[in-house]
This record gives sequence, C-alpha cells and structure tokens, in this order.
Amino acid sequence: MRILKLTEDTRKNLLEDLLKRSPNSYKQYEDNVNEIIENVRRNGDSAVFSYTKQFDGADIHEENIRVTRGEIDRAYELVDDKLIEVMKKSLENIRTYHEKQKQYSWFDSRPDGVLLGQKVTPLARVGVYVPGGKAAYPSSVLMNVLPAKVAGVGKIVMTTPCNREGHVNPATLAAADLAGVDEIYKVGGAQAVAALAFGTKSIPKVDKIVGPGNIYVALAKKAVFGHVNIDSIAGPSEILVLADESANPRYVAADLLSQAEHDELASAILITTSETLAKQVSAEIDNFTAVLSRKDIIEKSLENYGYILVAEDMEEAVNAVNEIASEHLEILTANPFETMMKIQNAGAIFLGEYASEPLGDYFAGPNHVLPTNGTAKFFSPLSVDDFIKKSSIISYSREALEPIYKDIVQFAESERLTAHANSIKVRFED
Repeated sequence: MRILKLTEDTRKNLLEDLLKRSPNSYKQYEDNVNEIIENVRRNGDSAVFSYTKQFDGADIHEENIRVTRGEIDRAYELVDDKLIEVMKKSLENIRTYHEKQKQYSWFDSRPDGVLLGQKVTPLARVGVYVPGGKAAYPSSVLMNVLPAKVAGVGKIVMTTPCNREGHVNPATLAAADLAGVDEIYKVGGAQAVAALAFGTKSIPKVDKIVGPGNIYVALAKKAVFGHVNIDSIAGPSEILVLADESANPRYVAADLLSQAEHDELASAILITTSETLAKQVSAEIDNFTAVLSRKDIIEKSLENYGYILVAEDMEEAVNAVNEIASEHLEILTANPFETMMKIQNAGAIFLGEYASEPLGDYFAGPNHVLPTNGTAKFFSPLSVDDFIKKSSIISYSREALEPIYKDIVQFAESERLTAHANSIKVRFED
C-alpha cells in the first residue's frame, strides 16, 4: 500500500481522486437512466416487467411481482437459525438507538392569546430499495427500515431484485419481515426507483425512497428527487483511520481492508503521525490480502484509492481528516476521546481499538447509512428525522395582533406587497 508524506499537494490530489468516485461523475449513464424512468412513468407495470426480464432474466408479472407470506415463511426455513437470532439482537440494538432520536410536537402559548408550535408527522409511505446483485445485505434492510418504523411511517414498501427463477434472497426476506416491512416487490435497478416514485398498477407510489444501490440506482434517485424525497445519493464505501504510534498495526490493517473489500471503488486511508506505524500497517495489509477471499477486489481498491499518509503532527493529521470528511472514521490514538473533540466532519466516528467499523455496520445500533464523498461536511447519517415532516403552528388572538399589526403592514408595503399588507389591515378597519 502506497505511503506518502502528507503535504498540501498530496491532500489536494487525494481529494480530487476521491471525488472521481461520486455518482455526479458518471454522467454517461444518465441518458440510459432517464430513458428507463420515463418509460416506467408512461407505461407502468409493462415497462417494469420488461426491464426485469432484460436485466434479471426473470418472468415477473402482476400475479408474482409481490412477495407472498408463503415465500417469506420458506425464507425462514432456508436461513440459519443462528443468523436469525443474530439479526434479532441487531434489530433491538438499532431500534433502541433510534428511539432516542424521536421528536415530538410542541406548543408554546402566551397569556395574550399567542400560540406557536411545531407539529411532527411521520411520512405516510416510504420505499426502501435493497440491492440483490453480487451480494445480499440484510443488515441494510434493518438499517433502512427500523428508523422508519420508529418514526411511525404508515406503510413501508421494499423493492429488491430477484434471481432468474423469481426468488429473492432468503436472508433479505427474513430481515424485512423481522423489521416490519409491509410489502415487498421483486424489482430492482432504476426501474424500481421509478416505480416507487410514480407508482404503477402493482407498486404503490411513495413519498420518500431510501436505500443503497449501484450507479443506476443512485442516478435514478437523483433524477426523481422532487417528485419524491430521497435519503441521499450514496457513493462507494470509504474508511479513514487516524492513528498515532500507540495504535496496533494489525488492527489498523484489518480495519482498512474491511472497507476495501466492498468494491473496486472503495477507499481505505490511514493518516498517522508515525512513519514506523505506516510501514508496519503496509506489511500487515500485504499479509492479510494474500489470504482474504475477496483478494482481487481488495487489491484493485487499494491500487486505486488506498493511501497511507504520514503527517508532521496530530494537528496536521486532524486538518486532513476534516477536509476529507470520510464516511467512516476510526480514531486509534492514545486518547481517542480527546482527539474526537477536534473532529468536525465524519459520518460515523469509532473510538478506540475495540470499536472497529464492522461493529457499526452490523450490531452497535447507530445507522450505517452514512454520507460519502465528503458530504459529511453537510449531511448526517440516516435517522428517524428522515422519516418525519414538521409543520409550523401559528395562532394569534386579536389582542396579540393589534399592537404589532402596523409593523407587519409597514414590512409588507416596503416590499410592495400591498395585498399582504391589506390582509392585516382589514382586521382593524373602523
């Protein structure tokens, strides 16, 4: 794994390199995605069925597009009982964490008859997209569905690709059932996003679409934003480890590789103040990679987006961490809690040598749907907030309005909005 001295030039080049992975850099696919979306919008089910046959090789129609209770029951029989128990434990951790995020309506009244407040309402219908191509991710099902359930969403609709025989991955189905998904449909790709955004005869229109996917799914979510809300346009996975000489090089190497194995565009970066640690981690990475099952993907990922950067001091290292704004940040320093206080930009922060990134992916409870490609500077992890909307509440008595109505009239007239001013004045006509 390449080792570089952290300088202004290496930091600038690294940031430019990482931004190439953003879905915004894949405009060559946009025409194809837009064509799929428009076809589904105009032709509904027939377009969905046609694309499912074309891309997944499955004969899907009105009678079999929705997963049945029988299919879910069979899925439980195919999944290891121990995995079911693990998913139940993970589910409870995720639910407990997100219940602490709940917001409630509030009202503030004054003696003169002013009442101000905020009404919190869960979304009526949410669509959850779940990938089903090279690998199945039941953990993503739990992470996307449970915040919506905690928020009180009325109906949760899931779409996920099926195989040629029309079957959905059993672990995905079991996770969806455990989490409380209401309806599951066998459709993937941009066509699934379009179906959720506009609705078809078989698939209901939703208010918001969440969940990860390939570049076609990401671009489709971007294209339908405005017709529906979306969680984010996710890019490839990334991890940044901030470490000093106290870190265990074997742990650091293992954690970097946990993200590099996702895909060839994944990013794994170590920033350290110790040149000795840098060399030790590089050697450990070579040893691990030689025996890991996804060796080819890991090697390509590290070749493209793997870096070990040696900083002059911790201040320089922290500045670089904040500039990169990584999806996952591990802090392996002598005092990780002190270091954490200097971090401004990160999706999820893991503190200490026993809080490795996969703990957050699967079990701890905080959401693993996180901002990528530097968007942690202004975006947050998926949460209960993503599944509610807020309405402002305003009520004034005549007694409360009278002392201030001329102020409002003056403000409105200064903007030449005389109808606004009149709406206030008519209430105090002689």
